[in-house]
Amino acid sequence: MTPIAPHITAFLRERLTSENTRAGYAYAFQLLFAFASKRLGVAPSDLQIEHLDASLVLAFLENIQHERGNGGRTRNARLAAVRSFMHFTEYRVPAALDQIRRVLAIPMQRTDTRLVKHLSGAESRAMLDAPDPTTRLGIRDRAMIYLGLTGGLRVSELVGVRLDDVRFDGRYVEIRIRGKGRKERALLLWKEVGDAIRAWLAIRGDAACPELFLTATGEPMTRSGFEYVLRKHVRAAAAACPSLSGRKVSPHTLRHTCALDTLRATGDLRTVSLWLGHASQSTTEIYLQADPTEKIEALESTVPHRLRPGRFRPPDRLIASLMPGKTPQPSASG
Repeated sequence: MTPIAPHITAFLRERLTSENTRAGYAYAFQLLFAFASKRLGVAPSDLQIEHLDASLVLAFLENIQHERGNGGRTRNARLAAVRSFMHFTEYRVPAALDQIRRVLAIPMQRTDTRLVKHLSGAESRAMLDAPDPTTRLGIRDRAMIYLGLTGGLRVSELVGVRLDDVRFDGRYVEIRIRGKGRKERALLLWKEVGDAIRAWLAIRGDAACPELFLTATGEPMTRSGFEYVLRKHVRAAAAACPSLSGRKVSPHTLRHTCALDTLRATGDLRTVSLWLGHASQSTTEIYLQADPTEKIEALESTVPHRLRPGRFRPPDRLIASLMPGKTPQPSASG
């Protein structure tokens, strides 16, 4: 039997270079090991490589869908983490190669391709108006939501912005973004966004951490913390914009909204790809399905076939049967 603890530690430290990817994979294994511990009746620290066979992984994937209510995309993300670890382990534990290959053979689940969820102009306005600008946390929340809507940042990028990543350049503000795969990009945003960030910096105060956005206790804002902030302001914004009532708005919804606004303004998919920090422009093509501008241009550039004119004239017997107090008479053939 081979203890799993040293191998998972080496995997997270040696194989994964991105902090965000490492955090996501660590959470996936936290769920997996908790499930395996409960199912096998052993402590998580006593789990062995041999315990992670195909049947246990399949049971785990079924559990996160039926018990936790996760969708197919989340299932596939958890399976991708397990697969990556198994590829790492097959060279370190060759005795488990047959078991590892069975796990690697587990297929990804096919998922529906849906239109991206985004906010309308009125909904974005209501979200920005929801935080109270006369309170410290309201000023912070407004700056975060504004930066999410105009910068299209991933939630990990948003909470990871540091003080030295922000530079004011005349009428604009420049933000250095640390994206996925240790890739950096710079965003030059409008004066209004800079003013919102300046307002927060004026009352942020001194803190030991370098992150721009802090919690009420002075700690760095977390992903779950911003998700909570967003949910709170969605409920408040629904009073002014009823279309937000009962709607789930995630940090990624702000990113999608920024992408579609940029696509409508520029008509250039490459600009959207660079703005969002996509590694491949093919990832950005999902916004073409949701943007009606492209479809309107297609309608205006083509002429559909005309239909032959004609007008339906009902027979006399039908008209008679519809007159008040009349009942339809059966036909001779009926």
